[in-house]
Amino acid sequence: MSDAMDDPLAPGNVARAGAFPAVFAEEIEKLFCRNWLCVGRETKLAKISDYFVVDVGEASVIVLRDRDGAVRAFHNLCRHRGTRLCEAREGRFAEAIRCPYHSWTYGLDGRLQGAPSTNDLAGFDRSEWPLLAVATGIWHGFVFVNLAADPAPVSKMLARLEDRVTTYDLGPLVSLRGQVYDVAANWKLIVENYSECYHCAPVHPALAKLSPPTSGENDFFEGPLLGGYMELSEGNESLTMTGRACGVPLGRVPKEEERRVYYYSLLPNLLLSLHPDYAMFHTLWPQSPGRTRITCDWLFHPDTLGRPDLNPGDGIDFWDLTNRQDWHICEQSQAGIASPFYRPGPYSHREALSMQFDREVLRQLGHPRHY
Repeated sequence: MSDAMDDPLAPGNVARAGAFPAVFAEEIEKLFCRNWLCVGRETKLAKISDYFVVDVGEASVIVLRDRDGAVRAFHNLCRHRGTRLCEAREGRFAEAIRCPYHSWTYGLDGRLQGAPSTNDLAGFDRSEWPLLAVATGIWHGFVFVNLAADPAPVSKMLARLEDRVTTYDLGPLVSLRGQVYDVAANWKLIVENYSECYHCAPVHPALAKLSPPTSGENDFFEGPLLGGYMELSEGNESLTMTGRACGVPLGRVPKEEERRVYYYSLLPNLLLSLHPDYAMFHTLWPQSPGRTRITCDWLFHPDTLGRPDLNPGDGIDFWDLTNRQDWHICEQSQAGIASPFYRPGPYSHREALSMQFDREVLRQLGHPRHY
């Protein structure tokens, strides 16, 4: 074996390092449990008492809308014996959150309301046993959670992207389709793939026809936020199966940006793509060193549905095809780097953001000597 594999966190080996269970566990602890995670759109909690559940490693989190209309999140466990409170992935609470084991009952604000057979317990105070709260943040209609004890606001993490997202006016957008993909690849391979178009000509011929793989430039080069734009080729209005626009134009996009598509990765789990007429976002949920659950939603201006001349499916079908091409090549990459004979090759200049992503992962894992 070479020295590179004696050290799984050597430069260029970051994705393969995820195959090591100890490294994977460290990533969950230091990246997914300490950073803001996008869990979806606020519109998913349309009514009071609506909830959904997300899993972060071994942790499970309930995200809900309380009686005041605010979005809250709590660890999905009873304070009594730790039992999971919600088995269903989403739904609506009747009046309270009731533990299925011993019927401890909590309000939507997390306060313990009822605990059978505890009135005679000396010193027992219900106010001292609320659900364990998880920090939440709303940003342009996206819901974020953070499992850290006292995180800085999500708006601070995303401040550099504020002007760009404000231009596209993402808050009012509605999801016209959501898709879940189960991908047999490490989550870092997926982010690295998203961060470059070096692979676009051989893997995505339809995409390369609409948007030249060597076009555009990057505007965020380091840290947890990375990305930039690519340009649409002459005669095309958006990334769709036909090349025509499929939605009402978003926000107040300047004339010089109407032929651009912006791609941003926000470590650790959000991939955000901004088109002139729709937005798309992926959230990544590592299930194991070699498996990632990916959600994808397509967001459109609400007026799109009232336009018979527009076909949102034109863009949705385009990216569903492109997604599946990406997932397949990532799975092939996962299979290849698992070989004991694999040695990482050098990044090209067109993979600069993938390299920067590796550096940020290593920095947050606390391995500065590798970057």
